[in-house]
Amino acid sequence: MQLHIILVAPARPENVGAAARAMKTMGFSSLRIVDSDAHLQPAARWVAHGAGEILDAALHFATLEQALADVDFTVATTARSRARFHYYSTPQELLGQLEERRQWVSQAALVFGREDSGLTNEELALADLLTGVPMQADYPSLNLGQAVMVYCYQLSALMNVAAPAPEATADAGQLQALRQRAERLLHHLAVEDDQKLRDWLQQRLGSLPRRDTMMLHTLLHDIEKKLTK
Repeated sequence: MQLHIILVAPARPENVGAAARAMKTMGFSSLRIVDSDAHLQPAARWVAHGAGEILDAALHFATLEQALADVDFTVATTARSRARFHYYSTPQELLGQLEERRQWVSQAALVFGREDSGLTNEELALADLLTGVPMQADYPSLNLGQAVMVYCYQLSALMNVAAPAPEATADAGQLQALRQRAERLLHHLAVEDDQKLRDWLQQRLGSLPRRDTMMLHTLLHDIEKKLTK
């Protein structure tokens, strides 16, 4: 599994440099930047301190949607108080989620939002799963560079496991296909305007392991056949 670190509209080049340094320290290399040139500023390279090649190889995109165009599974970071969804993983739980998916997902992304306002609801809706760092303080105190380090440290075990054989990733599109099937079912049942139901469904689908995803495909197939009779 290739895990891309995506920073959305970072304002401070120092934070981008710190993120690149954290990535290299923990074995990650793919950095994507959305709507910012902070990674090109001298301050980013000063703080990166030996991780300049990650900044040099960083890909830039105008929107998060474009940055995720080739990604099979997306995890977005957010504070619990801002999340529309009720289900999300801690960094420790996220490791297990990604370890299970490395056998059937080839491209994954971990998305970090703006320093001052995080990710918008529209950007969060692009994610398959949400994650947040539990904190004792009422106000989140981690800056962007620190947050990237927390996750890279927690997920570094992913870099020490051999990649699956190519045929093991054949089901990479199953999650997206399952979402489309669920959307069609909601439309058929005339409940597509129930936003709470749609939000709950989206987040729960993102947390399903491979076997449950396949079983749900079978169930929805049977439901579709019944409804079209």
